[in-house]
Amino acid sequence: MELQLETIYGFISFYAIKVLIALAIFFAGKFIAKRVVKLSQAVMRKSRVDETLISFAGNILYGLALAFVAIAALSQLGINTTSLAAVIAAAGLAIGLALQDSLGNLAAGVMIILFRPFKNGDYIEAAGTSGTVEEIHIFTTKMKTPDNREIIVPNGQIVSDTITNYSAKPTRRLDLVIGVGYGDDLKKVRKVLTKILADEERLLKEPEPTIGVLELGDNSVNFAVRPWVATADYWPVRFDLMEAIKTTFDKEGISIPFPQRDLHIISNEAGLGESKTSTAKKKAA
Repeated sequence: MELQLETIYGFISFYAIKVLIALAIFFAGKFIAKRVVKLSQAVMRKSRVDETLISFAGNILYGLALAFVAIAALSQLGINTTSLAAVIAAAGLAIGLALQDSLGNLAAGVMIILFRPFKNGDYIEAAGTSGTVEEIHIFTTKMKTPDNREIIVPNGQIVSDTITNYSAKPTRRLDLVIGVGYGDDLKKVRKVLTKILADEERLLKEPEPTIGVLELGDNSVNFAVRPWVATADYWPVRFDLMEAIKTTFDKEGISIPFPQRDLHIISNEAGLGESKTSTAKKKAA
């Protein structure tokens, strides 16, 4: 009886020690994992990485470290972790296949946050839509259209398409095409356009604006008017310039032609005469 009790005590003591060691491994590993994650996040913040990516990367790193610690603790208890690791790998593969589109958006979100092709507040055109970027998430990007609609675009579509960032540069060029009549004095037109641009204080002095004959169109002589302006003033200046050009041209007697066609009617009077004569002869017969 005493031998059996000693065996039981020895068995309990043996496994109690294993459990204590496993718990020690788990909690020590958990503590170390937290410290490593905090250190990694501090390094990323020092490198000015986006806060969204820092938080996401920290969660992923902590989850992986915790899984490794849990496997180490279970291994200390004598549990065969090889099959467990195989099950986890198989489950991960199945989940990855099921969520491949979401994972693609995830990878695209990481790329957007890392390489920063645009930021919050930028007006962009991407994935067949355009608007002001409001929020950049790991899976999606939220934009607001000029008519105040909210659009949520998957990051995978944004990365796979061409991205046009209208707010990336501090200045933009206005590309105006102004048509005048063929009978107008082109030197006078150029002089009037130059004065209109000089009177607009929001236009930049450098680079200098370009004014020149762009093409001889079907209905007008088209001038290219290309001044430079601050990006924030692009649309207000464009609207005001178009109005100023129209009112000034009216005062100066410069025509702005509209599409028109010349119709030429040819009357075949000789043919009609022959037809009438032949008809009269037939009636007389």
